[in-house]
Amino acid sequence: MPYIDFHQPPFDVLSIAERQSLKKHTQVRYLAAPSTLPDSDYDSFFLVLKGRIQQQLGDDVISTYLGANHLSAGDTHDWFDARRRPEPSSDTHAQPAPAYTYHASEDTLLLQVTGSAIDRLVAQNHLVRTMLSDNLSERLYALQQRRSPRSQASDKGQQEVQHILLQPITAIPLLPVQQLPATASLAEGAQVMIEAGLKHVLIQPPQSHSKTNSASELGILTDTDICRAVSEHADMRTTACCAYASFDLRTLTTEHDVGDALLAMTRYRVHRLPVIDAKGHVTGILGQSQLLAHISHHSQLISVQITQAHDIDSLGVAVDAIGRYIRMQQQQGVKVAIISRMVQTLNAHVFTKLWQLTVPDALFRRSCLIVMGSEGRGEQIMRTDQDNALILEDGYTYPNIEQYCARFNQALSTLGYPLCDGNIMMQNPLWRQSISDFKKQISAWFAGRDAMSGIYLSALLDAEYVCGAEHLLTELRAHLIHAHRQADPMFVRQFARAALQFGEINQWWQRFAPLLGKTHASDIDLKKAGIFPLVHGIRTLALEHDIVATPSTKDRLKALVQQGVLTAERAETLGKVLEFFMAQRLAVALSTQDRHAREVNPNTLSALERDVLKECLAVVKRFKTELRQRYQLEVI
Repeated sequence: MPYIDFHQPPFDVLSIAERQSLKKHTQVRYLAAPSTLPDSDYDSFFLVLKGRIQQQLGDDVISTYLGANHLSAGDTHDWFDARRRPEPSSDTHAQPAPAYTYHASEDTLLLQVTGSAIDRLVAQNHLVRTMLSDNLSERLYALQQRRSPRSQASDKGQQEVQHILLQPITAIPLLPVQQLPATASLAEGAQVMIEAGLKHVLIQPPQSHSKTNSASELGILTDTDICRAVSEHADMRTTACCAYASFDLRTLTTEHDVGDALLAMTRYRVHRLPVIDAKGHVTGILGQSQLLAHISHHSQLISVQITQAHDIDSLGVAVDAIGRYIRMQQQQGVKVAIISRMVQTLNAHVFTKLWQLTVPDALFRRSCLIVMGSEGRGEQIMRTDQDNALILEDGYTYPNIEQYCARFNQALSTLGYPLCDGNIMMQNPLWRQSISDFKKQISAWFAGRDAMSGIYLSALLDAEYVCGAEHLLTELRAHLIHAHRQADPMFVRQFARAALQFGEINQWWQRFAPLLGKTHASDIDLKKAGIFPLVHGIRTLALEHDIVATPSTKDRLKALVQQGVLTAERAETLGKVLEFFMAQRLAVALSTQDRHAREVNPNTLSALERDVLKECLAVVKRFKTELRQRYQLEVI
């Protein structure tokens, strides 16, 4: 009876009964080089025990599957399903694609499993079904959910954390709503808080006679506001609540989940969030203590550390805590998209605090600090090179501003955010200008033909607000649309070309496959092979359709779906593939302490990870082909 290693995927999740059944439908096959798998065997599933199999589509090598003699990782084989068919062309007039063929490039031993046996497994075992699915999204899910050798506790922790973050906020007991008119006195407000056992009360807007609790106009008065009024010697009986209440509240809807609430509290540094229903009425107040009690999460504690920092050293303690937070989240299996969003929020808090510690209040209020690149997109997790800029109000100058900006960049470097090799930082006068000068510069970049113009525009398209006068960034984004509409129609075509700059799109596998047989190869550049082509290609599509309000690739994909540029299914696939590359890059960074963390050795990956990596690279290849055809670019 053929030997099957049930400790290796995809069969390490089978029950005893499923294992016994599978054994009855397997046999060992020998395929001599350079022969081809016979047509009669294309209804089977194969594991490569020894040797090398090349999967081809016509003359193009699509993938290579290796046996144990080529692998040094924990897995002992690759697998392939000979029944799998090529993805159909989106062109309805195109000829049907030829089927895959499988060739032994060296003498090969295969374990052949009948297709009917695999079908029975797939029907009764959800994990096998997802690992062997034709759908890439399901295989990515399988990779995330797979039981790894780390520990059963880690797997359980992953499920618990994911479950908590994705729960609706209505799963947390909300605080009751207490409301007073704007003219009520501070004494009345304090009395309501005491009687209700609360530390806040909602305040109706001035000159409002409405009895509704619409959140669009309401304010909030807290016990902190009462203390501030007392310290300022306000008359508690005659001073109206509206004089100390905060309006323009940050709110959540009942559709938001716990993760959204955590992000909102951390990003906006608030302790209470009114929760509104579909009609815009407040149904309750989500308090910070209730949220923390529910999730036992420590990102809020890091936020408190940042807020209380009084110098660079104390701020550095909080920055170090962010690094530990990233590692803990990754070890618990939290999705990389959730980690990156929270890290972006915490980093923005760090930058804001450092800017406050560095510059006078007048400069803080009349300028806008922005970050760009992966930090601006919310897709950077580990601390890499700085990308920041400062937009100033027109006509505003401040003595020695260049020194403040240089001090800020150097302080960030001290905290572990390295200086940008390309000098895209506010200490560079190019990235420290008035809003009018920035507009002129943007128009010049759109008219430019040099590579740097495209690089600089890419940076600004990824800009995200950090602190200061936010309206300046809003104004800059509006000018990006205006300048693009005034530019040469061929600009986007040239802008798109950068997505194809790293190698020929039809040659990625030929360079990838030979690496699998080497023990020290580390030549798969995750950024060049996967992340950059996706990010820049999607950025180009967004620019073409004037989508500049958000720098996030995820949000750009949503907007492209809304405008009918991409199908929802296609956008979902591209987003998940990008997330896969980011997760692999994070794993490399945490295991090697390499802040760039671009390269991965395929030989160190599990069989399932290699299978998914191949398919993700194939998705990038197809996407680059689509870009080339859309913008009529030659293969470069």
